[in-house]
Amino acid sequence: MSRPGRTAPVRRRTARRGHGGGRQEVPRGVRRWGRSFTRRDVAVLGVLLGTTVLLDVLVVWGPALASVGLSFTSWDGIGGIGDIRWVGGDNYAHLVEDYPAFWPAVRHNLLWVAFLGLLATPFGLLLAVLVDRGVRFSRFYQSVLYLPVVLSLAVVGFMAQLLLGTDQGVVNTLRGNRNDPVDWLGDSRVNLWMMMLAASWRHTGYVMILYLAGLKAVDPALKEAAALDGANERQTFLRVTFPTLRPVNVIVGVITVIEALRAFDIVYAVNKGRNGLELLSVLITDNIVGEASRIGFGSAIAVVLLGVSLVFVVTFLVQELRGAREK
Repeated sequence: MSRPGRTAPVRRRTARRGHGGGRQEVPRGVRRWGRSFTRRDVAVLGVLLGTTVLLDVLVVWGPALASVGLSFTSWDGIGGIGDIRWVGGDNYAHLVEDYPAFWPAVRHNLLWVAFLGLLATPFGLLLAVLVDRGVRFSRFYQSVLYLPVVLSLAVVGFMAQLLLGTDQGVVNTLRGNRNDPVDWLGDSRVNLWMMMLAASWRHTGYVMILYLAGLKAVDPALKEAAALDGANERQTFLRVTFPTLRPVNVIVGVITVIEALRAFDIVYAVNKGRNGLELLSVLITDNIVGEASRIGFGSAIAVVLLGVSLVFVVTFLVQELRGAREK
């Protein structure tokens, strides 16, 4: 009790009322931003997000914008900035009209997108549905089917050489026709299909895991309600399960396009991306890193590849935003 005639010292509040009616201690000298973030939290988030954004700008968007600028120039990459010569749209005109490997590479890239999107991705969805049903040894199947994902496409290319090689390839050895073996990797009529098949072996496992995660998140009550309404398994999947996988479909679609358009190492490991295996990524490497050293011309090819990628990615994202808005 304080003495008469003296005022008790005023204490600064150091507690805040929590959600449950209790009191939450707030350290003295700590300023709160809103209801949940302190000044220290904001500083930590700023450093983490700032570092991530800075690295993204330096590693991704910086080179992308530099490629766009260099695509309108002529530069061999050896001289300094003063040796860069502005040529306008000459690189693009030469690319479209006078570069024989360009249109076959565009056709091969689009065929790669179609093959992964229309064959490998639905097959990965089918495997996910089968594993999700809880078949016997499903964990084993899941691990085996996902195992190729940990391999790089370069390793997959070397494995394709062991299987499809002309001299000592496993496939030709099993066929038993050593005098007239099939040139699976050298024949331009079949080598692209073999490479897409090898890439699909790796891509299917990745798609399966993504769809399997989405199937695990589907509310079982929806399936039970469809069964009570008389729907069979196929109708339940098409009308109930698959529509709920819309976010996963967008992610799988974007990943499929990116995997198809950035395919490089698997064809480069086989025959350096030539003789029927031309891709835009290979042309970029041949012109920028190879003996040609045409930085501006190679940058023009990179911009074309970037534009094709953005068309697919933006289309997928717009469809997802439109679907979310309709909900």
